[in-house]
Amino acid sequence: MSTAALTGLLEYLYGTLTPSNMRWVGEHLIEYAKKEETPFALKQYTEEELNAMLDKVEADFKAGLGIPSEEVWQEVDEEFAHEEELATAL
Repeated sequence: MSTAALTGLLEYLYGTLTPSNMRWVGEHLIEYAKKEETPFALKQYTEEELNAMLDKVEADFKAGLGIPSEEVWQEVDEEFAHEEELATAL
């Protein structure tokens, strides 16, 4: 967004929002910006949590509760084909 557009938006907000509304909007924008700046922040797991997740995955695999890789790749190929169709239609 251009500086002129941002300035216009600010001027509009100055004229329509109360001071408490301005603080509320400002706080929410700051929090949202922080999340956007670090979208790939990874959750920290303990060794026990990781081992428990691996145990579950291994048990599910042994029980046949997975999706065969052929099906996964077929879905991926179909999704890419659909996106290409949409792109060429524009």
